[in-house]
Amino acid sequence: MKNYFPHGTFPKLSFAVVSILFSMVVLYGCQTQTKEETVEKTDSAILANPAQPELNSDQSALLKTAVGDADNGIVRGVSFGDPISKVKATETFDMFEETVDHLGYTVETAQLESIDVQYFINPEKQVTKIQIDVYLNSGDATTQLWNAGKNYFSKSYDAPKEENKIITWNKNSVKVQMEDVTKGKDFGLKFVFTPTNKNALALK
Repeated sequence: MKNYFPHGTFPKLSFAVVSILFSMVVLYGCQTQTKEETVEKTDSAILANPAQPELNSDQSALLKTAVGDADNGIVRGVSFGDPISKVKATETFDMFEETVDHLGYTVETAQLESIDVQYFINPEKQVTKIQIDVYLNSGDATTQLWNAGKNYFSKSYDAPKEENKIITWNKNSVKVQMEDVTKGKDFGLKFVFTPTNKNALALK
């Protein structure tokens, strides 16, 4: 059989072809590995930084939740002078404490904000003061609730008096005080409802 390849040419060509094929295989393997590493890193990033839920509630809605029914009482359907039996029948939050001088109720929002309500009572077991503490998640939420509270109570009470981080309203022997009690990263507002004279205890 006649040899169509000059002496030594076939082995050289075969070696060149094999070298090219080997290079292609190595290059493909590197590209595949790089894609796999990229996917793995992306998946790790997603697991390490999951989408965060909404940090804050709507503060106007949160204020309404805190003050409750103000049409049938001073706040939350309760008036000064009401017996603790009415508080227990009216309050919708969960009771967390009951002592000789006050009842405490609490609720937590889906955003892990919390509202604590305390009804202070006299020896006759009548309500003499109501305090609402709202614990928030951010400075923005605090500012929004502050503005919502200022707007809400300014419509129902006389012109407010503002000093530093405290606003006070008065009307019909009732004083409402809103205070920014934020300290560092502990955000919150405090609302205190008190009678300005003994006649307020008879308000229903």
